[in-house]
Amino acid sequence: MLIGYSRVSKILQKEDLQHDALALAGCEKIFTDKISGTVFERPALTKVKEILRKGDTLVVWRLDRLGRSLKDLIEWMNYLESEGIALKSLQENIDTSTATGRLIFHIFASMAEFERNLIKERTVAGLSAARARGRVGGRPKKMNQEKRKLTVRLYNEKQHSVDEICQMMGISKPTLYSYVKAFEG
Repeated sequence: MLIGYSRVSKILQKEDLQHDALALAGCEKIFTDKISGTVFERPALTKVKEILRKGDTLVVWRLDRLGRSLKDLIEWMNYLESEGIALKSLQENIDTSTATGRLIFHIFASMAEFERNLIKERTVAGLSAARARGRVGGRPKKMNQEKRKLTVRLYNEKQHSVDEICQMMGISKPTLYSYVKAFEG
């Protein structure tokens, strides 16, 4: 059985385009969520997962309707494969019921993983090079050393409340406590 799933991000968006494409593809049932893909709970997608059976095909208009990240899509693909369910994406022309479709999906997934690893390696190398040149990462301090000492002295004198000190110095409580901790250690 072909089961369609569509998702529209905004309440004002119409699902007609996706619905029509899924119906034209032969979907016997179509479920729609009117919710952002970033929202974890998607009622229609949960219902789809409940009714899918071995031999069925989950049909989506585009892969991004199913998952917002490659990680989500791979998790879905792994779940579907383990249950004997195929995935078909109309816009990307991917059909995992065929060997070629599974290969294409896994190539996309491998390339994305490769890209993530390259980004990670470049980030680590860049940070190492910056440290070797004496650069320390992180946001610059809001106050110079003298103002931080004054802030800690005001705190230790206990003449003012923490809120008063933070307001006077224009800092947050966590920042105040980090200054106090830095001068204690």
